[in-house]
Amino acid sequence: MVAQQNTGPIAQIIAYCARHAVLTVIIIMLFALWGYRSLMQTPLDAIPDLSDVQVIIYSEWPGRSPDLVEDQITYPLTRKLLAAPNVKFVRGQSFMGLSFVYVIFKDDTDIYWARSRVMEYLNTAAADLPEGVRPTLGPDATGVGWVFEYALVDKSGQHNLADLRSLQDFKLRYWLESVEGVAEVASIGGFEKEYQVTVDANKLASYGLSLKQVAQAIRRSNNDVGGRVLEIAGHEHFIRGRGYIKSVQDIEGIALGVGKTGVPVRVRDIAQVSLGPAMRRGLAELDGEGKTVGGIVIMRYGEDALNVIERIKQRLVEVKSSLPAGVEIVTAYDRSGLIYDAISTLKKTLFEEMLIVSLVIMIFLWHFRSSLIVIISLPVAILLAFIPLSMQHMTANIMSLGGIAVAIGAMVDAAIVMIDNIHKQLAVAEADEKASSKGINRQEIIIQAMQQVGPSIFFSLVIITLAFVPVFALQGTEGRLFSPLAYTKTYAMGFAALLAITLTPALAVLLIRGKISGHQNGLNKLLIQLYQPIVRFALRFRLWVIGLSILALIVTIPVFLKLGNEFMPPLNEGSILYMPTSLPGMSITEAGKVLQTMGRQLKQFPEVERVFGKVGRSTSPTDPAPLSMVETVITLKPQEQWRAGMTWDKLIAEMDEQLQYPGMPNIWWMPIQTRIEMLATGIRSSLGIKVFGDDLETIEQTAVSIEQLLKNDPRTKPYTRSIYAERLTGGYFLDFNIDRDKIARYGLTIDDVEEVLMTAVGGMTASHTIEGRERYAINLRYARSFRDNPDALERVLVPTPGGAQIPISQLADIEFTGPPMLRNEDGQLVSFVFVDVNELGIVDYVNLAQQIVNEKANIPQGGKNLLGRAV
Repeated sequence: MVAQQNTGPIAQIIAYCARHAVLTVIIIMLFALWGYRSLMQTPLDAIPDLSDVQVIIYSEWPGRSPDLVEDQITYPLTRKLLAAPNVKFVRGQSFMGLSFVYVIFKDDTDIYWARSRVMEYLNTAAADLPEGVRPTLGPDATGVGWVFEYALVDKSGQHNLADLRSLQDFKLRYWLESVEGVAEVASIGGFEKEYQVTVDANKLASYGLSLKQVAQAIRRSNNDVGGRVLEIAGHEHFIRGRGYIKSVQDIEGIALGVGKTGVPVRVRDIAQVSLGPAMRRGLAELDGEGKTVGGIVIMRYGEDALNVIERIKQRLVEVKSSLPAGVEIVTAYDRSGLIYDAISTLKKTLFEEMLIVSLVIMIFLWHFRSSLIVIISLPVAILLAFIPLSMQHMTANIMSLGGIAVAIGAMVDAAIVMIDNIHKQLAVAEADEKASSKGINRQEIIIQAMQQVGPSIFFSLVIITLAFVPVFALQGTEGRLFSPLAYTKTYAMGFAALLAITLTPALAVLLIRGKISGHQNGLNKLLIQLYQPIVRFALRFRLWVIGLSILALIVTIPVFLKLGNEFMPPLNEGSILYMPTSLPGMSITEAGKVLQTMGRQLKQFPEVERVFGKVGRSTSPTDPAPLSMVETVITLKPQEQWRAGMTWDKLIAEMDEQLQYPGMPNIWWMPIQTRIEMLATGIRSSLGIKVFGDDLETIEQTAVSIEQLLKNDPRTKPYTRSIYAERLTGGYFLDFNIDRDKIARYGLTIDDVEEVLMTAVGGMTASHTIEGRERYAINLRYARSFRDNPDALERVLVPTPGGAQIPISQLADIEFTGPPMLRNEDGQLVSFVFVDVNELGIVDYVNLAQQIVNEKANIPQGGKNLLGRAV
């Protein structure tokens, strides 16, 4: 007999859906189609975007040292932006002639609202900045925006690096920036062409001219103007004055004045004009074969990475025929492979889980049509979960799909329990039918069987659904990492609970037909026979069972304490980012040699498919890399092509052993993770230590002492693959300390002397040529022989108001000093210690390092240090 019928609201829903089965199935299938459409429209990516809501401010002040940039640009902007609404903290970096300010906002702040607030504060901060400095906002992109990199190669030898750079800057870059979803295409490597006017200081002095006059003459000789219109024979003719500089000869012929004999003095009389490369602060190299020109495609915030990459590839195919003969585009980094691998792995896992669950159900229920109820309900619940995910604009990634994998086991519980109860009730009814010879109402028995257990199952699933609600309280990186998993798991379980009282009753009425023989299944009988004695034994000796269980728990405590701690194991991205760092001061020529040697060594590994190296920075504000930092993206072949027995850790260990360069500690990480960390914190290793203070020398001494402690202490030495503290002081700049009393004797000001230094030594962009769509700078400076060593610099001539030319050594003292780069956080100076951890969890390493620092490090009064994960 069937027990008394449940008449609660859940039971009524079950009964209604069962009695209107066809209508219920049609409605749910319509929602499932909506879910399928949402799934197809959901952006795909490998991992969630873990980067903060961040706005980058980029400022140029050519020729100025980092301490000057820090004092006059970075610090004033940092101080002003700290007061902006929703700002968590502000970080600044000052390089030679460059300032980067990173404004990090609170979570859930709209990025475009944040950008508009920053623009408002920049308008008010402009009055505090030096004349000519114009801060600009970086692209609306995040740390995971570097989705595609390529190199321009010409093996035919028809085009040099300057030609390739011009092709990248003035054609290919614009072709790709017009692709939907692309925020910026940055250039790296090659030579930026410029017109170089190298002045002979002696000839300039003999004609009584100054560099300022030469620059003014060049500017006034490079222009086109309009003269309105002239009507001739009933037609309008527009009047134009054509005077753009188009060649070296045009510059050479510019008149600077007239000599005593009435002969004009031209630029060619006091200078040599030629085409040459502009000063480089970054270069690229491919496969150890030599320097190349590269491009970095940066995706706009919130875009579908996979779609953007596919559109980029399509555009490259379209423009291939427009490339000059012999030029080809080589893909150096492509994230779409990682995305496809991550998604396909999860799809395979989900399919295997669904298949295993279905097979288990069929084996134990011994009724194929009953198994179909679970097999149909499972994918429908998954599809429905994508409806709210799509509305939230969340991506399908390894974490969000992982939430479904976590939920699958619990999602089928309701249907299994309800089907099992239906089978039992039908078996009882069939037995009663034989005994009483009366017919049974099969549909009513099925409904009553589901009503018996349906409400309890529904509320149990709701409780399981709410189990992940505390995850939503996580903030920062933790929240961005785990919230996609919590959302998908919650949505999948929630829809599974709804389907348990709607779709499952409808399908049960439609599909559970014929003879029910699950209770006669031999496997079920065997398991019951094994299960019952164990249960009886446990109940009879319950105190002993509880005691043994507690003892087993106690025994596992020592084992648990030996386990390492880690916030999240690193995702194997299929690519390696190799980032050795040299001491500041290495020239770009030497950096290029080292980069090529590294690339050649890495390409020799059989597992390596492509090596794309970069030293210094590209043209993107998202790339604040100093010339001392190497970034080499190593693309690996599929793992089935690796050497037998080779693993990821073994490969990195081999590479680390082979690539050992004095003064350049290695850091091995992965592209996406590193970009997120660098933009969020400036730290480019798996672990970073921040040292704060007010004095650069003290900060450096503290950072270096921490470096030596962690490198040599036996507690951390085995787990420290490399460690490097930034060097902030040293003789990296040649300072001219101008004597105010001496210049006053000649009627000069500080600006008069510094203007000569900036122009004669540093070079001054006098103007730009306009050659169709291309633009090239006209650079004015002394010839190399007048500025290539300290002795020559002492003889730089400064014109006085009286016409005399005074050597700068009589006006200033020269010394070597100055920091190569400065950082600040919330207005306070900071230095980093980069640590590459090996064979130990980050949390455990931090605990050990904190003990060592507390015991042995000498932190000056007023200073502080912070240890923590880079993200």
